[in-house]
Amino acid sequence: MLDLDVRAGVCFEAGTGWKPVKVELDEPHDHEVLVRVLAAGLCHSDDHLQTGDFSYPLPQVGGHEACGIVEKVGPGTERVKVGDKVVVSYLPACGHCYWCSRGMQQICDNGAGSADGFLLDGTPRIFHDGQPVGAMMRVGSFANWLVTDEAQCVKVDDDLPPEQMSLLSCGVPTGFGAMTKTAEARPGYVCLTMGCGGIGMNSVQGATVIGARVNIAIDPSEFHRTMALEHFGATHAFATIDEARDLIAHETNGQGVDSAVVAIGITQPQHIAEALTTIRKRGICAVIGLGAIPDEPVDLNVNLFDFIVYAKQLRGVLFGWSSFGYDIPNLANMYADGKYNLNDLVTRTYPLEDVNQGYADMHAGRNIRGVLTFDH
Repeated sequence: MLDLDVRAGVCFEAGTGWKPVKVELDEPHDHEVLVRVLAAGLCHSDDHLQTGDFSYPLPQVGGHEACGIVEKVGPGTERVKVGDKVVVSYLPACGHCYWCSRGMQQICDNGAGSADGFLLDGTPRIFHDGQPVGAMMRVGSFANWLVTDEAQCVKVDDDLPPEQMSLLSCGVPTGFGAMTKTAEARPGYVCLTMGCGGIGMNSVQGATVIGARVNIAIDPSEFHRTMALEHFGATHAFATIDEARDLIAHETNGQGVDSAVVAIGITQPQHIAEALTTIRKRGICAVIGLGAIPDEPVDLNVNLFDFIVYAKQLRGVLFGWSSFGYDIPNLANMYADGKYNLNDLVTRTYPLEDVNQGYADMHAGRNIRGVLTFDH
């Protein structure tokens, strides 16, 4: 075991919140790295684990958005070295499987088994009172130290702020890519984002960056709507789809939006059905948000005549159809060049002991993205 004072937010039982406790951390094995965590994003997916929306094995250390410094490497490690500042991605990209070789690193075969929380060799690195503990998506960033595979680490420039960089692990590329890649937004398009939290706000910003003519944000939170309009380029903001229908009809001559993204934290079938009614012929509706029971079939209640005759498209989104090795550094460079707003995504930072307050703020619509920070 490593001789470190490791503190982690662990979910021992669904519905009981995150409990900050001391844990033990094993040495990095072959092709693994020890990361001193500087910042960790509070993504809704971690909350799904804690609430029981996801049936992941417990206990687990939460967190799959992280930025930190590589402090030790295991045998055979080649992608990163000691001293590198890295973004820890939530899925490993081997670089040579069928999917990676086609530029689809987000569905790398190595993603299989990530929900179990153990590393690629199937064994744990975290222990509490002698018992193994999983790490959310093999990351476990609700901790001041973590061990993960080098295939989940992407180097970024040393001078970039860790709070903002941590969001590149998941939320930023997922939302940005959902609009620009999955929903295929183009300059001059009419775009719509349903749900403008830590992921959806990047869909809004994606439409802005791509040059949308009309950029509509839908969210019940007044704070989220205001932020979308004032900081992320939305041209209009509404609390519901129904409130936006007159504008959509006016701006599209009754045809419907070109690209729609559903990024609601707990997506229900009616949300997808509503979004599909807003898109034009051959329009694309991209769905990010997971439902309360993600592994069971649902009735979307979709008008099949409308769906088929108008050739509408419904697409699922994982990591915004992005590739970790390209899109994380690219977005980091866009931020460094002042072409992408990460600063206003970070509404508030929290110490580990306040992780549950961070999620309370998320549910109350008081933040876009909360971020844990760590003193070492």
